[in-house]
Formats: sequence, C-alpha cells, structure tokens
Amino acid sequence: MLGIQARLTLLFVVIVTVVLGISGSYAQYTLAQELEVNNQRLRDGVLTRLQTSLPSALWDLDKTKVDNIVAAEMLPPELVAIRVYDTSVGLFAGKRRNADGTVANVDGNADVAGTPVVADLAYRETDQSARPVIVGRVVVNFSRDQIEARLAAEIRRRVSEALLLDLILVVALALSLRIVFDPLKGLRDGLFELATRGSDEVEELPEKRRDELGDVIRGFNAIQRRVKTIILRTREAEDAARRAAQETAQALHDLRQAQESLLQAERLASLGALVAGVAHEINTPVGIALTSASVLKEATEEIHDAITAGAVKKSEILKYIGTAGESARLIMNNAYRAAHLIHSFKQIAVDQVSEARRRFELRDYIGEVVSSLQPRLKKTRLDVTIDCPDNVVLDSYPGALAQVITNLTLNCVDHAFAPEQEGTIAIRVRPEGDWVGMEVADNGRGIPADLLDKVFDPFVTTRRGQGGTGLGLNIVYNLIVKQFGGTIAVSSVEGQGATFALRIPRVTPGDTLADPAPAP
Repeated sequence: MLGIQARLTLLFVVIVTVVLGISGSYAQYTLAQELEVNNQRLRDGVLTRLQTSLPSALWDLDKTKVDNIVAAEMLPPELVAIRVYDTSVGLFAGKRRNADGTVANVDGNADVAGTPVVADLAYRETDQSARPVIVGRVVVNFSRDQIEARLAAEIRRRVSEALLLDLILVVALALSLRIVFDPLKGLRDGLFELATRGSDEVEELPEKRRDELGDVIRGFNAIQRRVKTIILRTREAEDAARRAAQETAQALHDLRQAQESLLQAERLASLGALVAGVAHEINTPVGIALTSASVLKEATEEIHDAITAGAVKKSEILKYIGTAGESARLIMNNAYRAAHLIHSFKQIAVDQVSEARRRFELRDYIGEVVSSLQPRLKKTRLDVTIDCPDNVVLDSYPGALAQVITNLTLNCVDHAFAPEQEGTIAIRVRPEGDWVGMEVADNGRGIPADLLDKVFDPFVTTRRGQGGTGLGLNIVYNLIVKQFGGTIAVSSVEGQGATFALRIPRVTPGDTLADPAPAP
C-alpha cells in the first residue's frame, strides 16, 4: 500500500498532468484549425493565380511561359504537383516535387501523391462582353505532410513539457514533504517499538521542535512515561496472579488425573467384558472357512490321485464338484462375515468418514437405500414405510447417510422383532428450515430402560454370541455428530417400540463442523 507522501505526490502529478493535457488538447485543436485555414487559403491563392495567369499563356501555346508560371507556384512545400492540360493536346506542361524536395517536370504516366484539386482555365478576349472560352484545366496536388508534421511536433513539445513539469513537481514535493513526514516517521518508529518491545527498552523521542509536530512528540513521551508506570504495576499484579494460577493448575491437574484414571478403568472394564464375544464372532467364520478349505484340499488330492491313476469315475467327479461347490460357498459366506465384522471395527476408529460429497434428492435416495436392503428384508415379515416430502435436497455425503439408514433399519430387524414376528419400520422426514429432521421408528419390543442411555456406546449389544457386535449404533452416532454436524437421540418404552430422532443440516459444514443443533 502506498504511503501518504507517495499518494500526495501521485495526486498532484495526476492533477498537473490532467490540466496540462486539457490545455494541450485545446492548443492542439486550435493549432489544427489554424493550419487548416492557412492550408485552405494557400489552395485558394494558388488556384486563383493559376486561373489568372495560365489561360493567356495556354491560349498562345507558350509552353515556356506556362513552365515558368508553374515553377513559380511550386515554391511552397505543400504543393506536390501542378499539371496543365490543353483541351486538344492533353497534358501540356507540369511540375512535380520529388522525395528529396527538388522540382522536376511531370511525366504523363507517373502517379502523383497528395490530394488533387481541379480547376478550369477560361480565356477572355479583349472584348469584355464576349463569353470566356475554356482553353484547358489545371490539376494541383496538395500535401498534408507539413500540417501533420507540425501537429506531431507540437504534441511532442507538449508531452515533453508535461513530463518535465511532473519531474520538477515530484522533486519539489519530495523535498518539501520531508519537513512533515520525517518527524512522523520517527514518531511511527517509536510507537512500533513501544508496541513490540518492553517499555523500559524504548527511549523517549527528542523534544527540540517548537511547532505542532513538537507538541505531538511531547505528548507521545508523556504517554510513554505513563505506560511505563502502568506496566510496572501490571507486572506486580501478574506475578501474584501467576502464583495463584500455578496453584489452581496443580489442583486441576490432580483432578484430571483422577478423572482419567476413572475413565480408563471404565473403558478397560467395558472392553474386557467384550473381548471374548468379539473374538468368538471373528473366530467362528474363520474356523468354518479353514475347515471348508481343508475339506476342499483333501477332495482335490483324492481326485488328483484318481486322475493320475487313470481310474477316475464320473461319480467321483460329480462328488468332487459337489464338495468343491459347498466348500466354496462356506468359505465365501464366512469370509464375508469376518470381513464385514472387521470393517465395522475399523469404522469405529475413524473419526470421520472420508467420501465425496454431492447434492441429492432425499426421498429418492432413501428409497434406493431401502431397495438395496430388500434381500435382507424379504426374509422377514416386516414392512418398511417412507414418509418424506418431495424436493428435499441435501448437499452432503450420500454414502454416509446410506450407512446411517442401513444401520438403523437393520438394528430394528435384528433387535426389535422376533424372527417371524410381523411389524412396521417407519422412516419419516420433516424439513425444518436449513435443517432436516428424520425419524426411524418401529413398533417392536422396545429398548430396556437400563440400556437406553448406553445404546450409542461402542460394543453395547443384547445379542452377543448371536452375531451382534454393538458397533452399529455407535457408527451411526459418530456419522451424525462428526460427519454431518447434527444430533441424534433415542426414545423408547419397553413393549411399545423405539424411535431414533436425527437432525442434520441441509448443507453439511465443510472443513469446520457446525455445533450440534439442539434436539427437536
């Protein structure tokens, strides 16, 4: 950013340049008009003289006299050529100006530059009452080079004057403004040092001046002395506050250590109670996959020996194919179960799901998610209903929202109903300004009161040993709160179903997550 001195200099230079430009433009316009008038006078004079002197010489066919008259008129540099034509013989005489300024006879076939002006030559006999006779015509070519050269020279002179005046003005302002700005720079440096260094290290500014700036400097020194006194008192108060803060920090540290110890013990107790169940859940599919692979290996070795001996039978091949197909199915199913369980555990450790965000219509997207769950839902007697208005558009993470809906729906399937029990899972959406409220409710058995406050904690499940890991609702909680910047709450009466109430913004916050909104 330019300083005040530079801006003042620039302002004065611009004003002077504009004034000189306006005056120069007016002078240029006046000069151009004057040159045009003079040029017109020259044209009129040349044509008048030629129309007066040439007719008699042309009537007498006196070429020498015509050449002399034409040569005399070629003296002004504005004239490029004069050509005299006779009515009977054509070009009678003429002169032209060469590029070096010399005058030579004109050639009938040569091109002539300049602007041509044509005038008839009328001869009047001695009897003034007789009509004049047209004896020929004269063509005069005028050049504007002199006018343009004069105007260009005037422009160069004006520009040079403006640049010289600007330079003189810059030098004069630079010298004169130093009288004001040098003391101000000293005051600025003193203020900067007072702000960035200790007041004891800053010296007072000299008070030699006896003008307005001297008064400002003396005021600055008085403020500096006052600040030193305030800083001294502040340091004393800071020392006392620091001692009190150290004592408070030590007490707070001891309290936090006690809290951390209690929290760590609670975490370890919760994890310890679940280690056996988690290990069993992973061990079961892995064990079945290993057993199936072993059976497949033995069957492969048997069929290989039979093929090598050349005594393979069709029944043995069919038996092998059946064994291989069943083993492959068991390996795939149990490997998928183990991979799914491990994937869920990995998601618990991730603070935020990383995926692409986009705009999408909520009603259609919920329908797509529910449709993708039909292979699981068709094995039950449950009905899933969707109540969502049209044109509810979110700018968010569709993959994370799909996981939330999937986990909540399957949580109802697994926990709210018996295997063959009929029931309903309702997904309801209500727009709330810049937010969207969503409910996933069922009419199943409900959540026990002792688990209601812990359903979102990791590893909390009522189906341990039956495939439950206690991770689904914890993943939902982390996605809603951390990924979307929203809130989630659960309400339930045992025997009357459960309702999960979510509230997320229409536009998910970017790098900085929004504060969770209060529950509706």
